[in-house]
Amino acid sequence: MIDLKSIDDLARRLSDMIPPDLKDARTDMQQHFRATLQAGLGKLDLVTREEFDVQRAVLLRTREKLELLERIVAVLESRIDTLTGRTH
Repeated sequence: MIDLKSIDDLARRLSDMIPPDLKDARTDMQQHFRATLQAGLGKLDLVTREEFDVQRAVLLRTREKLELLERIVAVLESRIDTLTGRTH
């Protein structure tokens, strides 16, 4: 979910760029900017920062387990080679 405060802030900043002689249109434009930003961002396949951080932690744990398993396999292969007299 996109932070609505950020969208409101961006819409306000965009409306602040409207020339002063069009001040009457500024509020309408700000609402239009906000609606357009929400609609555009809603179409994107985005995740929250929290979801991203959770997946990053899962990936880190998975990577650590993979590295441990690779080391275990290497030790076991070495033992097999020693027992059988094979070399790689």
